[in-house]
Amino acid sequence: MYGKMLAGSFSDVNLTTDVKYIPYIKARYLDEPHSFSGWAKIKSQKITEEYSMRSSDQFSKQTFVKVIVGVATAMLVAGVVSAEPITVVSWGGSYGEAQDKALFNDASKNTGIEINRESGASMSKTCLQVQSGAVTWDLVVTGSGGAASAAAEGCLEKIDYDVVDVSDFYPNLYTDYCVGSDVFATVMAWNTDKYGEPGSADAPRTWADFWDVEKFPGSRAYRANNVDGALEPALMADGVPPEQVYEVLSTEEGIMRAIDKIRELKPHIAVFWDSGAQQAQLMKDAEVDMTTGWNGRFDNAKKDGARVGYSFDQALLDYDCFAMPKGAPNKDVAMKFLAEISKPEYQANLPFHITYGPTNKKAYEVTTAPQELIESLPSHPSNVPLMLPIDLDWYAQNRTQALELYMELLSE
Repeated sequence: MYGKMLAGSFSDVNLTTDVKYIPYIKARYLDEPHSFSGWAKIKSQKITEEYSMRSSDQFSKQTFVKVIVGVATAMLVAGVVSAEPITVVSWGGSYGEAQDKALFNDASKNTGIEINRESGASMSKTCLQVQSGAVTWDLVVTGSGGAASAAAEGCLEKIDYDVVDVSDFYPNLYTDYCVGSDVFATVMAWNTDKYGEPGSADAPRTWADFWDVEKFPGSRAYRANNVDGALEPALMADGVPPEQVYEVLSTEEGIMRAIDKIRELKPHIAVFWDSGAQQAQLMKDAEVDMTTGWNGRFDNAKKDGARVGYSFDQALLDYDCFAMPKGAPNKDVAMKFLAEISKPEYQANLPFHITYGPTNKKAYEVTTAPQELIESLPSHPSNVPLMLPIDLDWYAQNRTQALELYMELLSE
């Protein structure tokens, strides 16, 4: 295929005498990753120099320019040369590091697409960029609920599934506006020195236990900066069966019921966390006895010496995804990069760095992860039935109102 495209770019070049210079030019200018803008800035002086060096060998300046342009065009069509570095925004701490090691670094190297990596991903910031007409981000990591809400507000580009292949993805782990990157769980975590190891007779197990400050006395931590995953535990603690949680939350009365339950616990909440890195640090420092948060953050904290455990019982089964702001400055190149990092060979590496499950089924076929690690992932068949799956329709329709009411609670 490459040969055909290359040959098609040289229809007006004498291939019998001039094509012998193509390997030289490719090696000289194209074997190292260049942005197309960088390629376009190759000075005419260099072209003249190359011509002068070869003028005695029947190599005309006109022919040299044709070869340069032809090779550049062929490489661009092949997707080897990118326009500008794309800006990929994720979160900090062990999650961002895991994505860098498993996905971004290798995908950038393998495609030649340069990336600017930023932290502080947020759908609120994404929508502000879109609404102000000053979009600088190309690809943003977000929770599925945040993506659903942002899409409903018109802040996201549709994913081009002619470019991004999700034929081997699990159902419901991608939408018109986001592509699942990993499966995680919002769990209740605790200090095992104080409450025991998960599964032990006296250890907490349900959200009712999280709220039971008499049976499990001690300090708590809860989410500060977002409503995602904050209301559902409160309703389950208040006795609502998991399968009825989103039905109850579909009314303002149901949302207020959840908020009132959090208000009840608020005197015992020592810290309201605003990031996954903070969740982990709270448990490493033993600053609180029990907290909500994301399973992979606690597993990595445990590797760092934290006395922390958690349970998948009544946890919220969710997924992170990649979304593209409406009007992304490098939309086409970012879409190609998204297609690359969605391949199974990249996702298969993620559990080695953080215990989140792949969204691409084939990743399980190619991973070299040990069985014990695979069984610890929230996406493992033995863990999924224990959890409540996030309802994206609810987030798309109700997140804005729920967030306003939750922020009012936090400001009290």
